[in-house]
Amino acid sequence: MHDDRNLVEARLKRVLDERIRPAVYPESVPLQVAVWHAPGEPVPVAEGLAGVPEPIAVGDAWGAPWGTSWFRVTGTIPQGWAGRTVEAILDLGFDENMPGFQCEGLVYRPDGTPVKGLNPRNQWVRIGAPVAGGEEVRLHIEAASNPVILDYHPFVPTALGDKETAGSEPQYRLARMDLAVFDESVWQLVLDLEVLGELMHELPVEGARRWDILRAVGRALDVVDLQDVNASADAARAELADVLAVPAGPTAHRISAVGHAHIDSAWLWPLRETVRKVARTTSNMTALLEDEPDFVFTMSQAQQFAWIKEHRPEVYARVKKAVSEGRFVPAGGMWVESDTNMPGSEAMARQFVHGKRFFLDEFGIENDEAWLPDTFGFAAGLPQIIKAAGAKWLLTQKISWSQTNKFPHHTFQWEGIDGTRIFTHFPPVDTYNCSMKGSEIAHAARNFKDKGAARHSLAPTGWGDGGGGTTREMVAKAARLRNLEGSATVEWESPAEFFAKAQAEYPNAPVWVGELYLELHRATLTSQAKTKQGNRRSEHLLREAELWAATAAVRAGFPYPYEQLDRIWKTVLLHQFHDILPGSSIAWVHREAERTYAAVAEELNTIIDGSQRVLAGEPTPGRTLVFNSAPHARASVAAGAAAEAVRKGVSRAARREGGGFVLNNGLLRVEIDGRGLVVSAYDIAAARETIAPGQAANLLQIHPDFPNMWDAWDVDAFYRNTVTDLTDLDQLVAVEDGGVAAVRIVRTFGDSKVTQLLSLAPDAKRLDIDTEVDWHETEKFLKAAFPLDIHAERYASETQFGHFHRPTHTNTSWEAAKFEACNHRFVHLAEPGWGVALVNDSTYGHDVTRTVRDAGDRGTTTTVRVSLLRAPRFPDPETDQGVHRFRHALVPGAGIGDAVREGYRVNLPERRVAGGAEVAPLVSVDNDAVVVSAVKLADDASGDVVVRLYESDGGRARARLTVGFAADAVVATDLLERPLTEGVQPELADGAVELSLRPFELVTLRWTRSAARG
Repeated sequence: MHDDRNLVEARLKRVLDERIRPAVYPESVPLQVAVWHAPGEPVPVAEGLAGVPEPIAVGDAWGAPWGTSWFRVTGTIPQGWAGRTVEAILDLGFDENMPGFQCEGLVYRPDGTPVKGLNPRNQWVRIGAPVAGGEEVRLHIEAASNPVILDYHPFVPTALGDKETAGSEPQYRLARMDLAVFDESVWQLVLDLEVLGELMHELPVEGARRWDILRAVGRALDVVDLQDVNASADAARAELADVLAVPAGPTAHRISAVGHAHIDSAWLWPLRETVRKVARTTSNMTALLEDEPDFVFTMSQAQQFAWIKEHRPEVYARVKKAVSEGRFVPAGGMWVESDTNMPGSEAMARQFVHGKRFFLDEFGIENDEAWLPDTFGFAAGLPQIIKAAGAKWLLTQKISWSQTNKFPHHTFQWEGIDGTRIFTHFPPVDTYNCSMKGSEIAHAARNFKDKGAARHSLAPTGWGDGGGGTTREMVAKAARLRNLEGSATVEWESPAEFFAKAQAEYPNAPVWVGELYLELHRATLTSQAKTKQGNRRSEHLLREAELWAATAAVRAGFPYPYEQLDRIWKTVLLHQFHDILPGSSIAWVHREAERTYAAVAEELNTIIDGSQRVLAGEPTPGRTLVFNSAPHARASVAAGAAAEAVRKGVSRAARREGGGFVLNNGLLRVEIDGRGLVVSAYDIAAARETIAPGQAANLLQIHPDFPNMWDAWDVDAFYRNTVTDLTDLDQLVAVEDGGVAAVRIVRTFGDSKVTQLLSLAPDAKRLDIDTEVDWHETEKFLKAAFPLDIHAERYASETQFGHFHRPTHTNTSWEAAKFEACNHRFVHLAEPGWGVALVNDSTYGHDVTRTVRDAGDRGTTTTVRVSLLRAPRFPDPETDQGVHRFRHALVPGAGIGDAVREGYRVNLPERRVAGGAEVAPLVSVDNDAVVVSAVKLADDASGDVVVRLYESDGGRARARLTVGFAADAVVATDLLERPLTEGVQPELADGAVELSLRPFELVTLRWTRSAARG
């Protein structure tokens, strides 16, 4: 037989495009349309429905950027359509290739009841099936004219990302607005042909199955009457029935399809628009669940459920009903799908606390999985947090985006820094927007790396990023793929059903140890510095507010602000979403975040101030108390206590021979040369130099920064090829402030200015570096370099509840790919017996490189560079423009414990309060390696005291934890403050417990106060 494949395949494409698909709606009549444009921000539904509309015609322009237009569509169903299925086709001017990224709408009945959402892949509204004919139709559409930010030519700078700069030019033209007859037979024929045609292209040419399908398709096309497709559709389907009925083989890959609509809580749209995106999507999905009995839909992010509960209660009622039926599945158990690299220990824990508690309270559901398909890499401390929250599984897809190395597993055990293992799955379909295309299903089966040992994978199915969700076409395709020869099998299942099957079939899955590093989007550790600084500051203010409010509540009856702290935590957690904290959202999002963080800081400072004033008592003349919120004593003030500080020593500044200054406090001698660079940091007790010979530290360096794509997200390795050292000096002067010797340095470069204060405290072996940058560069990357005279094959960077080691070398492509990495409060490098820490108050990105010196001592120079600022122009063309302040400290002679201590110190500055009553700590620990990360009252308002702590050095630790109040009992709990059912419970004796902790072990203790509440 002659090979006519190309002929049949080309015929199929043309007949589908030009004859069969258009016949799905064989008859139509236009609707009458009028529109009212809401002034300013979106209005309540009642106001939108009451707006007085003006006529508008198909083809007319509408919709200023970020505007809301209320369309009213009316019409009459023709009498001749009696007994047929009728739908409204409502095309606001959609581009079918941009679901979730442009205009959208929510359809209402005249009484304000929401019907379903409209988006480029979901433009229909069912009117009746069947209709009687003659019915009047009236619908209202709340249409959002969200501008297209990421267009076909991506990453072009645009002013559309901020309402203040977006202008008023209409963004869309109204397209089709019709009532139409819906021919289900033709629609089913379209899907038969699509599924078979897509499958055919994935099968081997030499296989019989491909040819069986080809011949059946040919016969079906022969039967189609191109002049009357509707009359011939059933006959054409009959020609395809046999090939659609052949079952899959017993070894076929098995896909669990999960209805899904990844909705970024903010990204190329502001938070307020996400509220509406969630309402549109959930309206669609609850309607689809009613129509499709096999379909299962899942949605993560408790915040998004909370939004529809608050703003769209009628939609939420439908969601709750579907949840109770087990068909609309809350997933993930987190407040939002957060970034996991940068959130601090407590914040990462609270993502699960608030997310899981919401699902428990609202639905009675306990999530076993973490659901983070789009997060930009995963910190090595996360497995322990997932387990401590009572979960055991993790799903993500994003690691498939890595540019250099292909991850070796799709299903595996992920081991974190403390040894906790979490069963983890990366869907081999390589998308969280699966649309049930044959190419996607075939790719999942071919790509699955655990063949021979496992056979199950998951496919998140539905349009996402900007929402939209699963379509009826996807459900229909899945039905055909349920058991079809040549294809993987497809079955709708919940995440829990998938994970249970996958884990049962693969009990000895391979283990991956350490972080799940995404070899892409590395610049998200630096972009939008004020957002990152707001996050870091908020995390530590929350620590202080909980600590002092709890202390004041126990000691003085201070009213603990449960509801206020709950609300603030949720605000901070929301802003850790994986496109807000990483700095990859539009200008509107980050300007709003800056205002929000300022409001959060004001509220938390009010709580802190009020608590501390209650504790400090009446002011005593000449007496000032220092409140120490850090987990370690300093200046003779115990952790979590308040007392008069005792300071020792002096620091001095002197002229340096050859120019510059020398700072000396008897512990550390720092030389700053005539360029304002640190050329020596000498540890006097260890007789050890910190700075590499011939090098200078605190060297500001600037690079061109124009990645190949994803401007705010990416920094490409070639940025290092060009660097400018900023050594020109405007001012270099010695100053003294409160007995602290310091040097002020001022430089200008380009259109920017930097002012630094290098100071040496009298009693500390550290050099504090305060930096202010008035930044007005474009597409540049600013770093501060510290070349250290230290031979280290690895270094430690802080992560949640511990630290993680990375190599300093690039032996393999895996190591070379980590040319920009994340730390929290410190990085630490060490040789046996001596180390150096570099701590910070708000930066995350850094790089570490090593060279061997050719001359002199032939020693090793290991250079740490902290990333300060970037200036990408997309999606925010004004990224980071303006004044920024950072604080770092170089700590020579530091062990890992010193790095931990100094990291907390720089983030938790002491507070001075006039008062006469010293405050004893509510909680004391006798081992500095055991760090208290939270002291608070229990969330259930019982008055119990909750203490969370962890081993911070990476070794075994014994510690005695004593509480400064009368306690009847203590119990170890999970993160949700529920007693653990496994392990040995602590024994309370004389108000204390003895603890024995594994490396990086996390422990939460709940103390029941005595009835006297002392």
